[in-house]
Amino acid sequence: MKRAWPIALGIFLIMLPVTAVVPLLFDLTEGRFPGRSELDRHLFMSSNMAGSLLVALVAGLMSDRLGRRKVLVVPALFVFSLCLLGMYGPWPYPVQLGLRFVEGAAHMTALVLAMTMIADSARPEHKGRAMGMAGAAMSLGVATGTVLGGRIGSDAATSVFLFGGGLIFLVGVGAALILEDVPLKRSAERLGDMVRLALQRHALLIPYAFTFIDRLTVGFIISTVSLYFATELGMNPQRIGLAMAAFLLPFGVLTYPAGLLCERISPVVLMAFGSIFYGLYLAALGFAEPAQIGIVMVFGGIVAAMMLAPSLVLVTRLAGDAQATAMGGFHLVGSLGFMLGPLLGVGALGLIRSLGASPYPGVFVLVGLLEILCVLLLLPWLLKLNRRLQPAPAAAGGRS
Repeated sequence: MKRAWPIALGIFLIMLPVTAVVPLLFDLTEGRFPGRSELDRHLFMSSNMAGSLLVALVAGLMSDRLGRRKVLVVPALFVFSLCLLGMYGPWPYPVQLGLRFVEGAAHMTALVLAMTMIADSARPEHKGRAMGMAGAAMSLGVATGTVLGGRIGSDAATSVFLFGGGLIFLVGVGAALILEDVPLKRSAERLGDMVRLALQRHALLIPYAFTFIDRLTVGFIISTVSLYFATELGMNPQRIGLAMAAFLLPFGVLTYPAGLLCERISPVVLMAFGSIFYGLYLAALGFAEPAQIGIVMVFGGIVAAMMLAPSLVLVTRLAGDAQATAMGGFHLVGSLGFMLGPLLGVGALGLIRSLGASPYPGVFVLVGLLEILCVLLLLPWLLKLNRRLQPAPAAAGGRS
């Protein structure tokens, strides 16, 4: 596990600029480019996730085929840095969206392979704690980034681009000097290997389905909910950052313990119950008064930790030796959810308004129901997978 700590630190750092823009979404869109539509504001988040979607699987496949991770991670970090610095410039909005797209691709390449390097370095019996560490680093970076973004961008929202670009440049230098690949037991030679992996180990589709819905709701939170806080509740960037941190900090702190818990309790059970409670949290958020937002967000962060770590553990357990390819697929469907989350939000708002109703709190209830329905619809397969992963009982005559 000693080899994993520097990588986990890198994951934490590369998440900071990604989420620093969340509390500043209104200022970076409508504030910087007045007259933009609700769809345009949501596209600022979706374009980033579209870039992530493009490379999430490709990065894992290329890395498996090369048998190395570092050769892709370091260049991706420098491209990530350049895109962030480029967004500080006064480019037209379509150019900004293009930079967001490339930034998402570079960021996801570094993230997928960094998480895979942690899995590479862990012994089989320690996969739970290894992926819990990776998930904790990611979610703690997300939480810290929202607070930093609210503070750094309180006077000038574009300051977050200078901060993020400089930080990721330093991370890239550090990765070039520190990262070391570990020998891989197997490398994917062709794209067909990935297809066969999905067909042979179709149980992977269960954590993939859950991460798709989970990140669909996260895409909703970082776009629609952020804009809701700014426009409906009148919260400034610092208050929005703190509200997001109230969700993300317990999420980050508890993800590693949740990974450890997966070594004692079925990750299938944790993932299912976490998803149900998470759906209830999303529905409740739409009814919360401004003074209650912090408490509700804390509850959401606690149950979210029960979802991320188990899904990561399930992917690594079910993938066998092809972990980079499987992790790429995990992030692929997650990025698809991220990308569609803002579009889901704006679509649901438009639909509810077209029916002559107030969009709030209805949109929160609708998105929360998606989490609960995911559990109910997949329940037969969840029960089957849970039985499959249970350790075989000891033979009756094996006792001494």
